[in-house]
Amino acid sequence: MQIQDLPYPDPGVPDARSGPRFLWWLFRNQLGGQLKSLAWGLLHFLSVSALPFCVGMAIQAVVDHSGRRLALAGGLLALCCAGSALGDTFLHRTAVTNWITAAARVQQLLAHKAANLGSALTRRVAAGEVVAVSTGDVEKIGWFVEAWSRFTAAAVTVVVVCAGLVVYQPALGGVVAVGLPVLALAALPLLPRATRRADFQREKAGRATELASDTVAGLRVLRGIGGEELFLDRYRRASQEVRHAAVRSARMWSLIAAIQVLLPGLLLIAVVWYGVHLARQGRVEIGELVAVYSSVMIMTYPLRHFEEIAMAYSFSRPSATRAARVLSLERATSAEGSRDRAGDDLPAGDLYDPATGLLAPSGRLTAVVCGDPDTAGLLAERLGGHPSEAGTSVLLGGVPLDELPLGSARTAVLVQDKDPVLLSGTLRELLDVPASGDVGAEEALAAAQCADVLAALVQGSLGAGDPMDARITERGRSLSGGQRQRLALARSLFTDPDVLVLDEPTSAVDSHTEARIAQGVRDLRAGRTTLVFTSSPLLLDHADRVVLVHEGEVAAVGVHRELVRKEPRYRAVVTRETDDEAASDDVPNEQDVLHEQDVLHEQDLLHELEEIEESA
Repeated sequence: MQIQDLPYPDPGVPDARSGPRFLWWLFRNQLGGQLKSLAWGLLHFLSVSALPFCVGMAIQAVVDHSGRRLALAGGLLALCCAGSALGDTFLHRTAVTNWITAAARVQQLLAHKAANLGSALTRRVAAGEVVAVSTGDVEKIGWFVEAWSRFTAAAVTVVVVCAGLVVYQPALGGVVAVGLPVLALAALPLLPRATRRADFQREKAGRATELASDTVAGLRVLRGIGGEELFLDRYRRASQEVRHAAVRSARMWSLIAAIQVLLPGLLLIAVVWYGVHLARQGRVEIGELVAVYSSVMIMTYPLRHFEEIAMAYSFSRPSATRAARVLSLERATSAEGSRDRAGDDLPAGDLYDPATGLLAPSGRLTAVVCGDPDTAGLLAERLGGHPSEAGTSVLLGGVPLDELPLGSARTAVLVQDKDPVLLSGTLRELLDVPASGDVGAEEALAAAQCADVLAALVQGSLGAGDPMDARITERGRSLSGGQRQRLALARSLFTDPDVLVLDEPTSAVDSHTEARIAQGVRDLRAGRTTLVFTSSPLLLDHADRVVLVHEGEVAAVGVHRELVRKEPRYRAVVTRETDDEAASDDVPNEQDVLHEQDVLHEQDLLHELEEIEESA
């Protein structure tokens, strides 16, 4: 796999049973790249390791006054230098390719999982943890995958050099053959403690990331209630805990690094002392002593990769565990479906939920009133064909949505969440979504009453003459809550799905704008199935059909004005009655009647105001 071939057509099905199994799965899926990196690594390390033998051969040739052997040594030295340069160049190239492709594979898997689970993902895993996995953890996982081939090449080189030294000079080679494995394994007893400290550091860092993500997401609310400093103090404490954990982890790794420096020095001293002793006895030639001494010095280079692989594994294992935990999450229903439907052959008709008895007739605007906002959110997810829990499937035109592939279900039924996300970019890019083509961008923006939003975007974007080229900041933070809601609504209306489900689309909009949005949505969605979860009388009054869902079941069906007069539970939700007021609803008093009349009168006034503005 080459970098230019990314993204993968199919990233595969990961082994998410544990962090180590996930790392092994990544390695197996990049076996070709690992073998290339191993081959170039062997060329590089063996070429570097052969340099001392060439130097020793050259020195001995000078001592023996042999011009032929000196020329041969020079030729071998040039060949080793060329092999080292070529191997190092392509080792770096293939190793970085392994790193990037592994990271890209993990990011693709995480993106597919997020798209598969939808809003259920953040209900089961903290948003901050998902961010941490898809950023820092991905890099550490890629680091281990990249470092593995270099470590393998280094380990093979150490074995070859030890064997070569034993053959080349048995007396000194035996000392090196015993000493090098000791150097390679000296830090092994310290690795469990270093790994635990690295795990603790990653845990603290993940907690700090989650806290920062949650604080930033709720910063506007925190400022409103004066809780900004409280959460900032919490983040400061969490960041200090991360710093202390990082220092403790660094101390252990510095000790391991010190051992990797100290022990090779002791081995060099031992080789020199013993070599000089053998040279005095005439058992070792000067060239052989120089070659063995230089080999020990050169071996410190591949031995560093033993420390690197230990660090890479210690840091990547908790990261891989976190990634595996996210990737192991499953939908309540299958994303593949059990029906094969070709092309645009999607079901059409009434949308019906057997669990609650909720029916949204085809081609009509249906409003749903739920006393519990969480219940409304879960029901909206069910109607979109991606429930959080397994249960009876929602039917569209008599066809269970669970039997459709996830892509087909989402094409047939579009659900706009209560808190829709606006990605950074231009307005044109925001509306660059799959759409039917029957609704223009201008129509959708007008129906969502986005005129003032467009003006604000143009004002905040220098040089943007066309509102479609105006830039939207990350998550639309430069806009108010109502403006973000209207842009998200315009995007949903522009998509123009057969069935559109809106969850509280105007909760942050003023009453006058809300009434105009209700009329705009009704006009634009004429002949299309639209279902709105709301408790706003202004939206409810524009609906063809209003359904009250109480305690998980349909309790009443009618039109808004009729239900306000006849259904106490409906009136309690819509008019925000207190419990005491609701308890006395069986015998309506004069105050109740006057309150109902005020609500209906306010709606009539808004309708009259709209008519006056339209005529003007």
